[in-house]
Amino acid sequence: MAFVFAFAFAYESCPDTCHAFSLGRDDLATASSIAIVRRRLRRRAMRDRGVTPAPATGARLPAAAGSNPLAHTVLEDVYGLIAGVLFAAIGIAMLKAAGLVTGGVAGISLLVSYVVSASVGTLFMAINLPFFLFAYLFMGWRFTLKSILGSVLIMGILKLIPHVFVLGYVHPAFAALIGGTLCGMGVLAFARHGAGMGGTGIVTMWLSKRYGINPGRSQLAIDCVILLVSLTAVPPALVGWSALSGIALSAMMMTWHKPGRYECS
Repeated sequence: MAFVFAFAFAYESCPDTCHAFSLGRDDLATASSIAIVRRRLRRRAMRDRGVTPAPATGARLPAAAGSNPLAHTVLEDVYGLIAGVLFAAIGIAMLKAAGLVTGGVAGISLLVSYVVSASVGTLFMAINLPFFLFAYLFMGWRFTLKSILGSVLIMGILKLIPHVFVLGYVHPAFAALIGGTLCGMGVLAFARHGAGMGGTGIVTMWLSKRYGINPGRSQLAIDCVILLVSLTAVPPALVGWSALSGIALSAMMMTWHKPGRYECS
């Protein structure tokens, strides 16, 4: 085999001489072995000169610039956002029926609805308005458009739910765990499809994009502030159950959303 390398190196250095001095191929090895050695030496020489060798035959070529085979299609985005809207709306309805709050703009809307005579859907949209401007300035128009459409749908479904989905009784523990988890799944669906469920969700997505902070961790910090403020309007026992809903929501993001994993939308 050493003789094969020696011949290949000599062939690369002075092919004319090697052709003139004919050597028996049967004595060197098979022709395929010689070709492999020659190719490896040629690619090594190209790398030494700073030239990127062409990919070997059968190698997978990189995707063309601007294309991403993992990117969601428009239909996938629509379906994903609708699923997120349904998760969030049903979760908020369960929390409202139990008199609880949760994290994010949903929790702020619930908290304010216990103080003023306004529907959760209307408050949800009103509180989101300044955050949409923030999203446009720092996250781009595509993210903002998806977020606005999703929030409008959530507002509409929250207004519709009292007429089609009436909960007579739900235990606070059940509402906190299931409602918080559903809200978290809604936030996660939005995040996976390049949107934010308004309000603090937009801020946590920006922190993730700008500084690589896990959205679940930043959401948990914001939720702690919301829960502390809710003590002014909600009985302490219900605030305790509300904390469980906030943990359930944030846990969904901390567990299932990693910075950079869903940048293909």
